Amino acid sequence: MVGYRVQAGAGRRLDEIYVYTRRRWGEAQADRYIRGLFARFDDIAERRAPWRAIPAAFEVEGFFTRHERHYIYWRVLSDGDVGIVTALHERMHQIDRFREDTEV
Repeated sequence: MVGYRVQAGAGRRLDEIYVYTRRRWGEAQADRYIRGLFARFDDIAERRAPWRAIPAAFEVEGFFTRHERHYIYWRVLSDGDVGIVTALHERMHQIDRFREDTEV
């Protein structure tokens, strides 16, 4: 079974998503949305989610898919596991935010 690891940039984004969702729609909705993201990470690792190549404009190799209003980006790590790089809202500037999350 292939696993996944949430990398630092993705961890920060997940915290932001949870806090924003809890403030806007309440704790139950925030919990549901975060659980949905982690279920999607499982789907990615098990290849039950589409693996679309990241566009060339990003100048990195990796893949992306969606979960509701967020794009999830990942790479295959040297041990074969999936490294979740970030999760970005559809209204965010994807390239700039992706680069922020991979620089740290």
